[in-house]
Amino acid sequence: MTKRHGYALLCAIIAVIVGLSAALYVGVAADDGSDSKNTLAGGRTPHNSAAPASTGIWVGAWSASPAGAEPGTETTGMAGRSVRNVVHASVGGTSARITLSNLYGQSPLTITHASIAVAYADNTPAADADTMRRLTFGGSPAVVIPAGRQVLSDAVRIVVPQGSDVLVTTYSPSSSGPVTYHPHARQISYVAQGDRTEDATGAGYTEQVPYWRYLTALDVLSNESDGTVVAFGDSLTDGITSTQGANHRWTDVLSQRLRTAIESGQDLPRYSVVNQGISGNQILADGLGRPADNPSGLLRFSRDALDRTNVKVVVIDLGVNDILRNPQLADPDKILDGLRTLVREAHSRGIKVIGATLMPFQGHRGYTPAREAVRQQVNAEIRSGRVYDAVVDFDKALRDPYNPRRLRSDYDSGDHLHPSDKGYARMADVFDLEDLKGSAPAEL
Repeated sequence: MTKRHGYALLCAIIAVIVGLSAALYVGVAADDGSDSKNTLAGGRTPHNSAAPASTGIWVGAWSASPAGAEPGTETTGMAGRSVRNVVHASVGGTSARITLSNLYGQSPLTITHASIAVAYADNTPAADADTMRRLTFGGSPAVVIPAGRQVLSDAVRIVVPQGSDVLVTTYSPSSSGPVTYHPHARQISYVAQGDRTEDATGAGYTEQVPYWRYLTALDVLSNESDGTVVAFGDSLTDGITSTQGANHRWTDVLSQRLRTAIESGQDLPRYSVVNQGISGNQILADGLGRPADNPSGLLRFSRDALDRTNVKVVVIDLGVNDILRNPQLADPDKILDGLRTLVREAHSRGIKVIGATLMPFQGHRGYTPAREAVRQQVNAEIRSGRVYDAVVDFDKALRDPYNPRRLRSDYDSGDHLHPSDKGYARMADVFDLEDLKGSAPAEL
């Protein structure tokens, strides 16, 4: 073969490769993740698109911290049952992936079947059948999660609208021991007997539960967001007294407020908001067990906040339980040292930290004048600017102007510690969205 003929043959081969690549790109990019041929009610196998081809940034759309081992599941776990978690997406995307946790398990957790779908409507186990997708893990529909570990699924193409409920379903055929769960979801999820992972009708999901099992994160590939804001706190962030199924936690309201402001033309960061609150959480003290139920803020900060997807800002609202649950009088300096440790850890990752003042609790059974004095000392230091990069003053916003030691009556859920829906909305309303701009300083 002459050089000229060899060169011509090489050019022809390159042209074929380029043509095939272009055709493949067009075919994949045209898939919007809403496979119209999929009709699960008719029993067909769901479409499963693996790695996404669309552009965007991976961000957190929803998350919940693993808080402990579910009582009553010590022996069989959820063997032989399908667990359908209902979660609310703070931002939309064109692909999704999930994180499953066996943190509190004492033996390997075998998941043989998992799926994701957009809910047919709010607060229902029924799915939009055209969105049902089978999830895989390293290319396999089954995965074994060792005790104390977690696993990230493969990405799957699915259009997740902002503000939609998403159904994530898992099936485990065998006993796995204690179930890792988040007990105060303020959202009803569902359970069915047998493997009904791809049942879009939801008819078999007759058992309702007020918590999330195994699932700890939903990420989306988004063109709507450039990063994630993590709210890190206790029951005040968990939203324990907010209306169930209504998404009235202060983080939900903040997410919608930020989105509305951006759509109105305000120059603000396009961030999603995820919630990493655990009811009863403290900065310094762990719960019982190994691993500890309700681990301290210091222990869980890296896993639950800094390791979330594409985190840009962390908002910390912790400290009230360190005051209320300490059998002795809490040391304000130790509380503040703990908060500063969290800030230093975030800064080491280049993450900005916004901190909240501690809200009043007079009228609660744990209130004493001495504990109030500790709260005031902590708040004074937070307001001084010597703890966080920026401050949101929840105390000032929700306290009774005639008695600043207690919550204003219409912001009080009735227990004199946790806000009402109106109080949670007020927390989000006083958050200065401009504080989301910028990154961590080189030094605080």
